[in-house]
Amino acid sequence: MAVVRHRRWLIGSGALALLLFSPVLALLLEAVSSDVSLLQQLWQTVLPTYIFNSMALVICVVILAVLLGLPCGWLLANYQLPGHRYLEWALILPLAMPAYVVAYIYTDLLDYTGWLQVQLRAFFGWQSAADYWFPDLRTLGGAAVMLALVLYPYVYLLTRAGFLEQSINLQDAGRMLGASHWRRFFRISLPLVRPALIGAMILVAMETLADFGTVSYFAVNTLTTAITDAWLGYGSLPSAAQLSLCLISMVVLLILLEKMSRRRQQIFQKGNGIPVNNRAYLRGWRLLLAQGYCWSLVLLGFFLPVLVLLDYALSALAEQDWFSLLQYSLNSLQIALSVAAFAALLALPLVLTRRLLPNKSAIQLLQLAGIGYAMPGTVLAIGILIPFTLGDFLLNDAIAALGWEEPGLILTGTIFALVCAYVVRFIAIALGSQESSLARISFSLDMVSRSLGYYPLPMFVRVHLPLMWRGIMAGVVLIFIESMKELPAALLLRPFNLETLPTIVYQYVKTEQLPLGALPALMIVLVGLLPLIFFNRSLERGIT
Repeated sequence: MAVVRHRRWLIGSGALALLLFSPVLALLLEAVSSDVSLLQQLWQTVLPTYIFNSMALVICVVILAVLLGLPCGWLLANYQLPGHRYLEWALILPLAMPAYVVAYIYTDLLDYTGWLQVQLRAFFGWQSAADYWFPDLRTLGGAAVMLALVLYPYVYLLTRAGFLEQSINLQDAGRMLGASHWRRFFRISLPLVRPALIGAMILVAMETLADFGTVSYFAVNTLTTAITDAWLGYGSLPSAAQLSLCLISMVVLLILLEKMSRRRQQIFQKGNGIPVNNRAYLRGWRLLLAQGYCWSLVLLGFFLPVLVLLDYALSALAEQDWFSLLQYSLNSLQIALSVAAFAALLALPLVLTRRLLPNKSAIQLLQLAGIGYAMPGTVLAIGILIPFTLGDFLLNDAIAALGWEEPGLILTGTIFALVCAYVVRFIAIALGSQESSLARISFSLDMVSRSLGYYPLPMFVRVHLPLMWRGIMAGVVLIFIESMKELPAALLLRPFNLETLPTIVYQYVKTEQLPLGALPALMIVLVGLLPLIFFNRSLERGIT
């Protein structure tokens, strides 16, 4: 009887996982079955440039993020800096900043008419741009710098955790052999932290490929902008699907590289790292350099943009349309709450199946259901549009055949499509948080529940859910935040005359009116700070 129950759970979870995977499957089918004439035309004209720009941008951002984040992870794991408790969480703050907002702020500050160049011309007496040289920020390199400023915390977080896991005995052995700090870093610490570093690099690369706002504002043509142009500009959904296939290929390659980097990770010696009280103190110019470097990243990636946004917001208070701002906020809140609730609910049966059937099939179901998280928002939006557009046509034809009035776009013309795309993209967060919480519950409780007749659904409701509530809520909070910040999918799937906080900020940025969008941008940043504060406090209390 138990085998039959397990099989039912497996079939039901398999159907749910297949449903969550269906947008990606529809995208693949549309790409391989459609006419490739427009794609061939793009290949003969601009597509090679798009691919080259995407690859070059990824390489530049990854290199810059490593150069920015790796030294911070090393310093805070091995040295006790003044105010290190504040610095540990302050270095994470740039993750809360939308990259396209940071791009606009620095462009406004550093352009020819910006504050810095105006002050330089006034000080040196220069009359025009021909009198001096100043780097152009609206380039691929400028976009890479802006993205690296907000993505380096991924490298900092993962490499710092990797350094902290390394055994102190290895450092002591290197010191006894006469190795200097630099030699111990390059010969011992860096090779051991390589899997974490590669994992961080993959995350940065995937976020870079998914970015739309920054590259669009800087007019850097990448595959992400090409997909949007193919759909919104040419009105060709098949071409957008085929371009999405190119982007998916890059993402899959990155995932494979990340898996290869972890193959030998289990052989590395782990420990508790260097205790805080035993970490070395830096003095003199070394201390000034380390402190100045770390706090400069926080200043450039978070505090300076926030101060500029505050100045913009205060200057535009009189022009602010408060009713519209309230409507945008309610739209974002409605979508984010719906996505968080649906994702948490849909993840529960998949996680329970994994608990009941701890085998390869259940693991593969979780991976299949969560694969949308690896897809850029633009790609998933196209994947949602394909079956939903077909569904709208079939539904309207069926209703018209009955002699009734056609309802119009029920699926693609409402926020339903947007919510579905967000759920497919972010359900992996709910799966991860719920699975980790459920894994901490002893199987002995399952045996007791089974002996009392509570199995499997009553056991899950009365025993597991109360114990994994914290993990469920952590996933809900994270999904809520990510949904509030998501831009590319919202631009493609939002109904007409519906704006969210990210889309209205992007519209203001695109039209050079960020002072009017500064307040909604600050609201996005404030919401983005919540998970950082939550997890920082959880780590301090030893709760994961």
